[in-house]
Amino acid sequence: MREIVRTNDPVLISAIEALLNGGGIPHMVLDRNMSVIEGSLGILPRRVLVSDEHESSARRILQDAGLGHELRPDAP
Repeated sequence: MREIVRTNDPVLISAIEALLNGGGIPHMVLDRNMSVIEGSLGILPRRVLVSDEHESSARRILQDAGLGHELRPDAP
């Protein structure tokens, strides 16, 4: 699994999930329920992960949607 986005913005997470679902890209959002620990402050970022085989497609979908600036750097 590769982390492609890390953000505190729940609206952005929803938009990314909609794009990935629309593209048929399986993904996971980690740390979604951390608000219980942090007291709903929104300080802990949520992470969007995709499998290695879908990473390039997921990145392309987000870039085409104008969200390329939100992508984590490519792994070496």
